[in-house]
Amino acid sequence: MSDLDEFHHELIADVQGDADALGLVTVEAFFEKAGELLTEAGELDGANRAYFEGGGASNPIRIDGYGGDPRDSDGILSLVLCDFALTDEVRLQNKDQIQRLLQRLYRFVVSSLKAEFREQLEETSAGFGVADLIATTWKHIEKIKLIIVTNADFRARADAAKVKDLDGRPVTLSVWDLKRLKQYMEQGQARANLVIDFERDFGGSIPLLAASGSDASLESYLAVIPGKQLATIYDKWGPRLLEANVRSFLQARGKVNRGIRNTIRDEPHMFFSYNNGLSATADAIEVKQTDLGLQLVRADNLQIVNGGQTTASLHAARKTFAEQLEHVHVQMKLTIVPRERSELVVPRISEYANSQNKVNAADFFANHPFHIRTEELSRKVLVRGADGYRDTKWFYERARGQYADERGRRTPAERKKFDAEFPRSQFFTKTDLAKFENTWAMIPHVVSLGAQKNFAEFAKHIGKRWGSEGAAFDELWFKRMIAKAIIFRATEKLVSGAEWYEGGYRANIVTYAIAKLVHDAEKRDMVVDLDSVWRSQDISPELKSALLIAAAEAQDVITHPPEGVRNFSEWAKKQACWKWLKQRDLSYPEEFDRVLITPELANERVREARAERAVETSVEAELEVHRLGAAFWAEARNWARERGLLSPRENGVLETCAAIPQKMPSDKQCAIAMGALEKLRDEGFSTDVGADAV
Repeated sequence: MSDLDEFHHELIADVQGDADALGLVTVEAFFEKAGELLTEAGELDGANRAYFEGGGASNPIRIDGYGGDPRDSDGILSLVLCDFALTDEVRLQNKDQIQRLLQRLYRFVVSSLKAEFREQLEETSAGFGVADLIATTWKHIEKIKLIIVTNADFRARADAAKVKDLDGRPVTLSVWDLKRLKQYMEQGQARANLVIDFERDFGGSIPLLAASGSDASLESYLAVIPGKQLATIYDKWGPRLLEANVRSFLQARGKVNRGIRNTIRDEPHMFFSYNNGLSATADAIEVKQTDLGLQLVRADNLQIVNGGQTTASLHAARKTFAEQLEHVHVQMKLTIVPRERSELVVPRISEYANSQNKVNAADFFANHPFHIRTEELSRKVLVRGADGYRDTKWFYERARGQYADERGRRTPAERKKFDAEFPRSQFFTKTDLAKFENTWAMIPHVVSLGAQKNFAEFAKHIGKRWGSEGAAFDELWFKRMIAKAIIFRATEKLVSGAEWYEGGYRANIVTYAIAKLVHDAEKRDMVVDLDSVWRSQDISPELKSALLIAAAEAQDVITHPPEGVRNFSEWAKKQACWKWLKQRDLSYPEEFDRVLITPELANERVREARAERAVETSVEAELEVHRLGAAFWAEARNWARERGLLSPRENGVLETCAAIPQKMPSDKQCAIAMGALEKLRDEGFSTDVGADAV
């Protein structure tokens, strides 16, 4: 069985598992999974399920979802069609088949602009909501992006491919087939085929100046790119030109910086002098030597890690100040970063390039200490199995593809053991974590904005907390966060199986219901007992009853917006929607109090856990100091003194450790010794150093 066949079977199993667990049809479960990937990859701002099929056999129309209000996405209307089939063998998809699917999406846009088509639709249906959104925002739409997601193998290239314009608006097609889904899910490579061919597609090559010496670890160049050319490139690739993890922080789309705009309008010839330019990376480049010097011909996976505001502003100026844009030039620092080094290097480039921003774009990359801490906790915190003896763990994937990589590099026997230790149902990602936490923070309207925007808000909050109270993210915090995950996923199942559930908007209903429950508990001066949920790894019947009551009310608020609002998904993104639900009085069963505890008791458990951890840490440090032995500490002391790395106090403690057993370090001194050892290891000291010297 090939790797693609194996992935095909695993994907179908995952989709069927999600569908069975949540009471969904398989194509809906596939849309949810694909929507998460498309959002994380930067293809969409957020994925909103909105299924519609019609038009008859001669002119079929089909849509599965959309990417949100185009007014919030730089004028880009994104529509999604899912082609999913349960097959034993991998299906092959040719151009003609994709073309037929494309026409179904295209017809939906055309039909949405016709009043007679909209009038035929039920006003409460998701199809009407999207059609009405297209019609009412048409004057703001500048580009239409049609996306087909399929679990077939498409043998042709279609990524931002040009389609026939509609009413003067450019239309593009992107196909995410099985190979591309596999590539992204396993390696995080969403843009392997994002190739910028300056010479063939964008008017000409760009002059380059080599800026790195022969001994540099990475190639670097300085370039000057015409503003019109940069705007045209952004028009084709859009937000995908901006590194996915940075994009949310740069807030480039739709927000034209006034100073940049004024310079383009009034002094375009001074743009190069006034503007800081761009910092960009690429996996690889193609250059050529000409009479005028070195020229950049092509760049693979070009990503702007600083300069999103500049790029978006130039793009916005294409229509308003087209003549002035001819005189604009932008400097660009380009670093060639091989893919295997990108996770480490690109965040640093972005961090230093964005250092003038209050919230650094790189602050919440996968290698931020918060994510590393969460990952460490997820690999060691045990969950007592239902059978009483088999322990499992919750797997936190801080970087895309970790789970598949960890599992894939094992033998079949080892894989079976891995699956038992880390069940697929106990796997979660960064955006999942943000969804759980922001729901609990009672901002369901922000969660409803979609995975990336919600994650950006979460990152700002946690980034501040990390700086002031990083120690709070301990084992108890992790367990309570997992309890929130259990409640969230249980609520998804409850909503799907509820008699009153009308179908659609489940994601919004779930986050609103939980937030309402937390809010109403807070009104009683109580909190939900998360520790109990963690211990049982399930929610009690009493909590289920309360959640169903809150969820039914959430559905009512979401599907009955104010007069004039006809798109329920967009209504759920408004703070006013949350305010409506907050203000409603609900009658919970008396048993609801059984799942609540006082904030004082919850805080007391935190203090107890920290006290226990302090004792454990102290004992562990003492045991480790004695295990390493006097000879080791003598070598560490000498190595540190030669380099002047430690304080007098730390040197004195290492002196004591080196005299064991004549001198016995206290528990406090043992803690200092282990801290000093960590410093030395960061500087290059290792047990090998000691062994060689003894």
